[in-house]
Amino acid sequence: MSRKLKLTDSDILLFEDEKGLKANFSSFEFECGCDEAGRGCLAGPVVAAAVILPSDFRCPQLNDSKQLSEKERELLRPIIEKEALAWAVAEVSNEEIDEINILNASILAMHRAIDKLTIRPGFIIVDGNKFKPYNDIHHQTIVKGDSKYLSIAAASVLAKTHRDEMMERLHAEFPCYDWNNNKAYPTLKHRAAIRTHGTTPYHRMTYDLLGDKKSEKNKSKKK
Repeated sequence: MSRKLKLTDSDILLFEDEKGLKANFSSFEFECGCDEAGRGCLAGPVVAAAVILPSDFRCPQLNDSKQLSEKERELLRPIIEKEALAWAVAEVSNEEIDEINILNASILAMHRAIDKLTIRPGFIIVDGNKFKPYNDIHHQTIVKGDSKYLSIAAASVLAKTHRDEMMERLHAEFPCYDWNNNKAYPTLKHRAAIRTHGTTPYHRMTYDLLGDKKSEKNKSKKK
């Protein structure tokens, strides 16, 4: 996928508003922000990113990746990758997700991303409320941290864009599931394709792939 490395006049409107995200949670020089993408998907890996930003980093419009359009994310990605002191992306496969569950897989993906950083962080901040200690480095979980801290927001953008790229490549192998559009989230078209064509080696077999389990739970509650 080709990427625009320079902003044009038509893109400037995307960067008018400051979101007011905070630079750091701790007083450590190298604070690392972590986030993941793909927890709720029916197929493919869960992907996490770890980002260490310079103290003077400024990027208008950087926010939680879910609040940004695809175009905004694609514009922000090269800025983050160029300006970050260190960044890394890692994944945990669908087979591993089925083996250890999605929560553990998400945390493992973040640990793998931190492993790949070229700078050892002094402190780690993580989106959400669940994390496991990484070596002897102190950490803090922050609910909705991707809309509060720059480094977590940057990690959310990298995790999302890198995972989307992966799903577009897998779409070429299995086009009937519409992964280039739904990125393996449980859309009606995705589930209809599973009913018609069955599963692929990339589907998470411990997930409710057809939505039947949720329907059965709702029926049981009504009885």
